[in-house]
Order: sequence, then C-alpha cells, then structure tokens
Amino acid sequence: MNTAIVVGASSGIGQEIASRLITKGWRVALAARRRSLLLPLLDKAPNGSIAVQLDVCEDSAVTLLDQIFQRMGHVDLYFHVSGIGKMNASLLSDIEESTVLTNAYGFTRMVGEAYRLMTAQGGGHIAVVSSIAGVRGLGAAPSYSATKAFQHFYLQALEQQAHVRKTKVGFTEIRPGFIDTPLLKGSHFPMTMPLGYAVDRIMRAVEAHRHVEIIDWRYRALVFLWRCVPACLWRRMNVGILQKR
Repeated sequence: MNTAIVVGASSGIGQEIASRLITKGWRVALAARRRSLLLPLLDKAPNGSIAVQLDVCEDSAVTLLDQIFQRMGHVDLYFHVSGIGKMNASLLSDIEESTVLTNAYGFTRMVGEAYRLMTAQGGGHIAVVSSIAGVRGLGAAPSYSATKAFQHFYLQALEQQAHVRKTKVGFTEIRPGFIDTPLLKGSHFPMTMPLGYAVDRIMRAVEAHRHVEIIDWRYRALVFLWRCVPACLWRRMNVGILQKR
C-alpha cells in the first residue's frame, strides 16, 4: 500500500489532495495546526492512517515529522501544502514577517527534513504546492512573491543535488494561479479556478512525476508574458497595487 504525508491537510487544497489520495487507497499521515479539522478525513482513510497536530513554524515540527516517518514506515510521497499569502501593498510588518516565517523558514525546515529522511530510506517523492507569484516580484504581495521565488530555487537546488548524489528522491513543484479556496474568501480575482478542477491537474502532475507544473494553460500563457516584460517596464506596472475605485 502506498503511503503519503500531507502537511497542510486542513487547507482547501490540502484537504482535497488528501481526499483524493484516500480515495485511491493510500495510507496517509495528515498534518495541520488544528488536528480537529483532520478527523473527518481520517475517518475515511485506510487502517494505519494518522492525524497529527503540527505547525511548520514551531521548533517541534521537525521532530514531529521524524516521528511520522517512523510510524508510517516507508513514505512514498511527502506533499507540502502549508503556506500563507495576503495582498500587502501597504507593507504591514506582521503580514510580511508571518509570510516569511511560514513560506520560507517553515517550508525549508520541513522540505529539507523530508529530503533527508527520504534519502535515508532509499528514495521517495516530494511534491510542493507553490505559486506562479514567484516568477516576478509583485508589489501587491512582496513577501508572498519573494518567498515563492525562494521555494522555486530551493526545490531546483535540491533536485540538482538529488540527481548528482543519486538519492532517488524526485520532486514536483506545482505553481497554480488563483484557486477558489477559503484563502480567497471575499476577494474576486480574474481566472479563478474551481478547487476540483485545479486539484485534478495537480494530481495528474504528481502522478506523472513532472518537475514543474503551472496550473492551468491560461496561467502558463500569463507567466510567459510576464517573463517577456523587461525589468525597466515591469517596475512601472501596476500589478494589483493600486485598486481602481
């Protein structure tokens, strides 16, 4: 039986990913800050599945991940869905700091430890839900776009290391655009994707062991256009910074 760890399993995307794995018969370890939100999923999961309260920003997170690996035995898939993001053109310090703490520090400690543990067990697959926001610096969400760029390069570096060291650890980075989840509640963004539609494509990319997957084709086109914009023009663009009345 395949085994997976889903960190951030209480989020809209994380819940849906965990549900898909459970439906396919995977034995899962569900982790999130609020364990109570994981119990409905755990009730449907195969025997041997567990739910753990875990906050990627806490010092205990790495120890808890080690314990989860021990309890699950061989782990085939580590799925990192934990992350936060808010528009913050006014640069409120608490938003910037909490975003960096979760998306950079928490991400690094968890993904880095998963990589070390999978290397020790002889291989595995690490999947991360990142964002297209890391492609260019977005003035409307400075720390969010910066931390997503950090994730892009960190995963790229680990993948290079894994290949050179022949560790048999594979990586899939998912870069979605806007997905209709509670995180966007009350906001209206163009090209927002239904949750089920987006997760269909996320699961396909992970099952195919793709290295990087932008979700969906409209955002692939948008990212292509973003990359074509010269820096001298990009810095003058209002990408959601000033809202029209």
